[in-house]
Amino acid sequence: MPPEQINSPVSATASWRQFIFPWACLLFMGTTWGLSFSLGKIAVENGIEAFGVSTIQSLLSGMILLVITLIRGKKLRELLQYWRFILLIALLGAAVPSVIFYTAAPYVQAGILAITVALIPMMTYSASIPLKIERFSMRRFSGLLFGVGSILLIALPENSLPDRSAVPWIILACISSLCYAAENIILGFKSAINIGPIRLSMGMNLLAGILLLPIALGTGQFYLPQFPFGTADYAVLGLSIISVFAYTMFVFSVAKFGAVFASQTGYVVTLAGVFWGMAIFGEEHSIWVWTALAAMIVGLALVSPRQSNAS
Repeated sequence: MPPEQINSPVSATASWRQFIFPWACLLFMGTTWGLSFSLGKIAVENGIEAFGVSTIQSLLSGMILLVITLIRGKKLRELLQYWRFILLIALLGAAVPSVIFYTAAPYVQAGILAITVALIPMMTYSASIPLKIERFSMRRFSGLLFGVGSILLIALPENSLPDRSAVPWIILACISSLCYAAENIILGFKSAINIGPIRLSMGMNLLAGILLLPIALGTGQFYLPQFPFGTADYAVLGLSIISVFAYTMFVFSVAKFGAVFASQTGYVVTLAGVFWGMAIFGEEHSIWVWTALAAMIVGLALVSPRQSNAS
């Protein structure tokens, strides 16, 4: 290519777009996923109980993904041979953690919920060592300690939270993160299964919704959106859309920009979750919580794999 073309305005514009686009994707994913903590809190605080939110969110997400799968011309029959695997992923990646999360949401600030979810990569790493999926690394182990320390900074000091009765619910929210970490481990073992992330997510969400449906009906927590939509209905719809499109963009980012770059979404999710809670609910946090947030960000930085480890 001649030098005059390399330095041409068109070439400079293309290079600028190539630089901006990955970061725009990262910002979009993190900001929308961060919003989900506040939307979940809005849904349960406006009368929809945990099983109701989880059931409808999973079913709506699954149906949207089903439509996308059919438009793409992908086969559904291939999923049948993996139904046991999809069932396990549905339990650990959708049904159980979402019910736990929405049960805790009325009692915990949205920003605190966002901080607990940042534990997922740390829990994943800690479980990977005894399973010999990951080698021990002092740097990454230090990140795990920062993560544990951040939760202790929230739970232990007397003046860290507006209401001390939230502490058990924070611990419950951490169990939700543990479920997601277990899902990550299983996905690592089953990485050879080539059914595609969109179809896997579709099967996971639909099966989770089907599993939760009889429980929601039996406990009287079943919910259907009402027309015209109210605040809670819009919140559940928003949760379903975020689940579909942010996840799809994440998969796209892993393929296009690399797994290490895409993993940085976790920083944006945590920070966005805290600031969405402040913007929507007027949440205020003590110095202990801000210190915990800083410790969690450091922990994420230490636990995240280096670029050389990215495939």
